[in-house]
Amino acid sequence: MQTPWGDFPASDAHVHFFSRRFFEALGSQAGMRAETVARTTGFELPPEDPVELARQWAATLDGVGVTRAALIASVPGDEASVAAAVAAFPGRFYGYFMLNPLEPNAVERVRQAFASGMHAVCLFPAMHGYSVHDARVQPVFEEAASEPGRAVFVHCGVLTVGIRKKLGLASPFDMRFSNPLDLHAIALRYRGLTFLIPHFGAGYFREALMLADLCPNVYLDTSSSNSWTRYEGLDLKTVFRRALEAIGAGRLLFGTDSSFFPRGWNYEVFEAQGRALLDVGISTEDARLIFAENFQQIFEEL
Repeated sequence: MQTPWGDFPASDAHVHFFSRRFFEALGSQAGMRAETVARTTGFELPPEDPVELARQWAATLDGVGVTRAALIASVPGDEASVAAAVAAFPGRFYGYFMLNPLEPNAVERVRQAFASGMHAVCLFPAMHGYSVHDARVQPVFEEAASEPGRAVFVHCGVLTVGIRKKLGLASPFDMRFSNPLDLHAIALRYRGLTFLIPHFGAGYFREALMLADLCPNVYLDTSSSNSWTRYEGLDLKTVFRRALEAIGAGRLLFGTDSSFFPRGWNYEVFEAQGRALLDVGISTEDARLIFAENFQQIFEEL
């Protein structure tokens, strides 16, 4: 990837894999066929074979110099789509999958997903209405901690799902369960397990920094437009500066939150983050950590 700090292979820690199964799942909620979901949203309907969608992403990322990316199964139960993509492009794609840990088969799903080659389980406490301290969630942490090189992604803060709005679907999320500090005791208990907090905590920036400062196994991903900054009167330059001061470049993971075609990879997010970091004045070494090496190091055991 061509950056202000030179040309080097980059990693994107946050790409949603909107498979055909994803369109079908949302369509069933909205009373639509997958084709109608695509027309309504203006998104391109993906091929039925997830490997073909993976090839599309690989070609798109080749064009911008991104050599590694996390692909996120974006509805519960779609881990097989991402597992197929990871198997087709080993070392190129890393699989994350969404889980509702309150479902009765949750731990078995985690076990099977990791056995199929997935790398991180994604928890959305506000979406599914639970505390990370709920006794039903603990076996998920135990299972992830028992597998070397695995991680737990926990969405905190403001949660909006743009495609649900386009389809007129309600999003009855509960932000009582969105505070990153809820993870403090858990991250300390599972010191060998990596925790990933997207979007700098998505409005709980101070709390995300406190958590990461106290727990060296917590990483923050930089993905999305980070529109939550309007709640705190911050700009992206200030966000990066404060994050670098609190936890350093070694625990920041560049991500875009890219998701659908025909847009493909969200170059505008990269451009905005690059400008902010350039204004902060980071070194080439730190830029390589954020844009490439930190992500690689998390999963290097696999």
